[in-house]
Amino acid sequence: MRLLQRFYLVEVVSGLALTAAHFFRNMGAHARRALGQRSASGAVTIQYPEERRPYSPRLRSLHRLVRREDGSPRCVACMMCETVCPAHCIYIVADEHPNPDIEKVPRRFDIDLGKCVFCGYCVEACPEDAIRMDTGILEFSSYTRAGMVYTKEMLLALEPVGPDGRPRSPIPIPADRTP
Repeated sequence: MRLLQRFYLVEVVSGLALTAAHFFRNMGAHARRALGQRSASGAVTIQYPEERRPYSPRLRSLHRLVRREDGSPRCVACMMCETVCPAHCIYIVADEHPNPDIEKVPRRFDIDLGKCVFCGYCVEACPEDAIRMDTGILEFSSYTRAGMVYTKEMLLALEPVGPDGRPRSPIPIPADRTP
């Protein structure tokens, strides 16, 4: 190996030149965008959380449980979602429903979002269309593991995304608060 090859000097300089070329090309595109000119090249940066990227309507977001007309959960505790879940994050305890026409109701329905991989298998497997992932809520966090477990009452309180694409649910989402 030659001396320049041993110190990798040529490779380092060529890498820096490539990085600098991309940097200045993107800066030029940013300056053109600031002046109102459209450019096909350059990186597109969204100033999150002030600017929000439009999401696909098929995006799987936070789970919710659907209610019947009488206000009870549509879930019949068939355990299909718990069985099909690859992350084993759903926990259901069944109970008898007061209405004799409905066989069971979940006494306990918990989803551990710390384990959930948002695959959507639970929504697909549900024969009663009782669980959906259409709340539009993508930002949720907790300081404890127990805070990531959403109970039946919390899942029933969530609502589908509004017509403007913003969540309408009563559970506060920190990023959506305005100062």
